[in-house]
Amino acid sequence: MSTARNRASTSVEYTRRIRKALEFVDQHIDEVIRLEDLAKASHFSAYHFHRIFHAMMGETVNDYVQRKRMEKAVYRLLGRPALSITEVAELGGFSSSANFARAFKQYFGVSASELRNGKDSDPASIEKGKIGKIYRKYGKAFNLRDLYSQFVTDTTVFEPEKLKEILMNVKVENVSEKPVVYLSSARGYELDSVYATWEKIIHWADSRGIENDWPTRFALCHDNPAITPEDKCRYDACILADAGIETAAPYHRTVIPGGKYAVAYFKDDASKINQFMTELCSQWLCNSGYEPDDFPPIFNYLNDSRVDDFVEMNVYLKVKELSGAV
Repeated sequence: MSTARNRASTSVEYTRRIRKALEFVDQHIDEVIRLEDLAKASHFSAYHFHRIFHAMMGETVNDYVQRKRMEKAVYRLLGRPALSITEVAELGGFSSSANFARAFKQYFGVSASELRNGKDSDPASIEKGKIGKIYRKYGKAFNLRDLYSQFVTDTTVFEPEKLKEILMNVKVENVSEKPVVYLSSARGYELDSVYATWEKIIHWADSRGIENDWPTRFALCHDNPAITPEDKCRYDACILADAGIETAAPYHRTVIPGGKYAVAYFKDDASKINQFMTELCSQWLCNSGYEPDDFPPIFNYLNDSRVDDFVEMNVYLKVKELSGAV
């Protein structure tokens, strides 16, 4: 029994250290990232770090860093249309726009310029999304149409008039900061993993007498599943908890920052959430006088989707005044 406890303790500590390496990548994604720096950040021997990382993450250090850089490039290409492709390459630390263009197409199967013009309904673009590294390595077909509003692609995920009404009712609110304890999903946005994560953190809260009904539950959704393989998306299940409450890995403490948030109401099938986020950003945000602030979208759930067969929630998107806006 002691051996089993030791193994569990070791696994938790390794997970905590690898998290430090992932944070280092996020903070230095536009710079040269050396294996030695990641090993140092996670307090592992440089000699063994690569093997440990691969075992824990299911991908090599190089594959992980490349994936995060490519994902960042997509966000810039779509979210900052004033930037040229050359400027996106420079911001991402690529030595030349040619190197960036080659790396982008090899990874996604489509070019950066095709991404920018991805609203075209060319069915061949779907097949192109199956020849990049993202498909060969992670089994994810990259579909450009998943990144655009249904008003652009002429698809009907939501009834158009109902969607317009929902977007008209988005409000910008000042929200106070929220201290939370969180547990990360082991397999990203995979539903079984999400449900298991919530069951664990609710049990953790119950065992400590911490209130954990619906208004106290928040999910931090760091990645876009149209760009990132579903099991690699980062999902943190959070429960409000006073700062004085002690935690130990795999439970961690953070603060949801206060500030201005766009708040949108969603009640529909879970399969429509990603398209809803696309509509919120492309149809509402781009015409709001605001731009996204540096924090992931937050879902505040209002029901148990396993019982109801639909998801009801408020979506919080941290925003700031658009630079240059009057």
